[in-house]
Amino acid sequence: MDKEELEEYRNKPVVVDTGTPFIYIGTLSQIGNSFITLEDVDVRHVDGGGVAKEKYVLSAKKFGIKKNRTSTKIRINIMTSISNLEDIIEY
Repeated sequence: MDKEELEEYRNKPVVVDTGTPFIYIGTLSQIGNSFITLEDVDVRHVDGGGVAKEKYVLSAKKFGIKKNRTSTKIRINIMTSISNLEDIIEY
């Protein structure tokens, strides 16, 4: 993933998934060579893998982001996906 591919997400609430138990939901503010920066972020350790992460994302879409960080940086090379929060389909 390169900087140009991430530009469409700048200044929007996004969901960033990683290959770890952590999921990040916040507003993408900066795109660097190695890191992205999210602001007004919920950094969440989600036990149980994919299903638990999906349930948490649906909750954030429905009830809003529960911010626990002003900002955080995420290494681009650990990201497995990025989505606009508004694109999450509630089911």
